[in-house]
Amino acid sequence: MIDTTTQKPLCVSTDGGAGPYIVVPVAQLDQVRTLLDVNKVSYWVDEEALSLDGKPEIIVINLARRSDPAMLQRLLDRIP
Repeated sequence: MIDTTTQKPLCVSTDGGAGPYIVVPVAQLDQVRTLLDVNKVSYWVDEEALSLDGKPEIIVINLARRSDPAMLQRLLDRIP
């Protein structure tokens, strides 16, 4: 799946100690949530979206610690 603001693929991030997460433009939140729901992936969405330097808002989708980041990345990569 391509990030509509950066035109780069969305990525599952594993840096930090909080567990895997995906940063998505708010405009794509519903699409990513649907993908995760259909595949029964446990997640929660941060309460606040951020906008830096006047760019479109982004939001973090936190994935369960037991999630398989590689499998989740493959799911994202299958969507154009």
